[in-house]
Amino acid sequence: MSTRRLDAHALRVWAHTAVDDLIVHTDEINRLNVFPVADADTGTNMLFTMRSAWAHVDAEPAGSDITAVAGALAAGALHGARGNSGVILSQILLGLAEVITAAAAQRDGDLSAVDGVLFGAALRHAGALVVTSMGEPVAGTIVSVLQAAAEGAEHCAAEGGDVADAAAAAGDAAAVALDRTPEQLDVLARAGVVDSGGRGLLVLLDAMTVTLTGHAPRRPAYTPAAPQPTLDAPAPPQFEVMYLLSGCGAAAVEGLRATLDQMGESVAIATSGGDQYSVHVHVDDAGAAVEAGLAVGTLTRIQITALTGAVGARPAGGWARERAVLAVVDGDGAAALFAGEGAHVLRPDDGEPISAQQLLRALIDVGAAQVMVLPNGYVAAEELVAGCTAAIGWGIDVVPVPAGSMVQGLAALAVHDAGRQAVDDGYTMAQAAAGARHGAVRIATEEALTWAGACKPGDGLGISGDEVLIVGPDVTAAAAGLIDLMMVAGGELITVLTGQDVDDTVGEALRAHVHRAHLGAELVTYRTGHRGDALLIGVE
Repeated sequence: MSTRRLDAHALRVWAHTAVDDLIVHTDEINRLNVFPVADADTGTNMLFTMRSAWAHVDAEPAGSDITAVAGALAAGALHGARGNSGVILSQILLGLAEVITAAAAQRDGDLSAVDGVLFGAALRHAGALVVTSMGEPVAGTIVSVLQAAAEGAEHCAAEGGDVADAAAAAGDAAAVALDRTPEQLDVLARAGVVDSGGRGLLVLLDAMTVTLTGHAPRRPAYTPAAPQPTLDAPAPPQFEVMYLLSGCGAAAVEGLRATLDQMGESVAIATSGGDQYSVHVHVDDAGAAVEAGLAVGTLTRIQITALTGAVGARPAGGWARERAVLAVVDGDGAAALFAGEGAHVLRPDDGEPISAQQLLRALIDVGAAQVMVLPNGYVAAEELVAGCTAAIGWGIDVVPVPAGSMVQGLAALAVHDAGRQAVDDGYTMAQAAAGARHGAVRIATEEALTWAGACKPGDGLGISGDEVLIVGPDVTAAAAGLIDLMMVAGGELITVLTGQDVDDTVGEALRAHVHRAHLGAELVTYRTGHRGDALLIGVE
């Protein structure tokens, strides 16, 4: 859904949309990256910075006002800033937050939404913060594109446009300015590209237009043209150094900037609006850059990355955890059940199949270097392969576990051990999933002839694979018959997952049946609330 109102809810939606759109355009942005260092990571850095901002917003309580949401975006971006472009993005979000906070204060806290005038003012203030963080601005970079976007939004608002009009105007003005960047910066012209940071900003502005109007602006594919011949360029610095700095005053920060300017290049020091700063520099002596920060304050989140030889950079070493499990589940109870066992969950939207793009987004959001995937029957094979392949391109070691039902997924999750090597863990989980025979009970909706006989509406159908093996007068009878068939090959544990419209008495009746008919076997039920099949049954 879209709205022409930029309130707290719309800001949350925009953050989510921006992350999705950056995932789509990351490779395109990376291929354009030649300034200040041709390390092909601008898109990656903007994505992971925006993802950190989104994560902070997602942690905000439901019902938080627009000031709190904007502040969470800015704080998340500063704490998760990656690279020069990430530092700049953090200042853009800080500009939005500070303008919203100031406007709310002027109105005694009575500010529920941003209008076109405030949107233009936020972009203008963001431009000033970016220039302050970078020191001397360079024409033909994201700064030029941001300034043009501010002018476009301000002009539209002055003509009476609402915030959706202003956002669209900002995007269109940014696109025009982006096309001009090779004329302003020789290194771009020589490489045959537009500015990569400016392209990333255009993605964010277009995501705002989509959020507010529901319509995505049409943009050309920005691909490198034939580069111009050049003389050999000087070798770039060897390392990118980043850290969060606190416990010092503004004068000490400016002194640090001067010191880092002498050591290297691409110095950017972004403020949080308080007493914390995000520091970025490209240098040959990484230790000296860290020591310079230690001399003026307290450092946290120190990151040192080799720049030489980086192509299509991915977040190697930047994941929050080593290994995790991602389970695709349906139903509130299922989500709570799998999350309670330590898995991250991905849920289908309104019963729609999971797409490769949704799977990729979820794999990135897990934030782990290795992810064991439990599709549980909710991801088509081609989408699973495409999503996992794309995630591997992001540097994620993905191991899809062949779980065709949530009961198989639970069996696999029960033996997951992050202490094992990924291949061993995946093999053990796959064995457990395969060892859980599974079936389902569905309610017939029409008269039909099945392999087990005729059925009529309301009958219970016991299904294994694609075949109806049991026709019963109701769900309980069909489930009891299916369990009896599945137990012919033996078993000790029967797991029954009940769907959203199934009464609790069904589980109680099945437990009594198993107690009478299958001595020594245990039956456990979980109310998962899934859609579709009334029951999912597994036997181990």
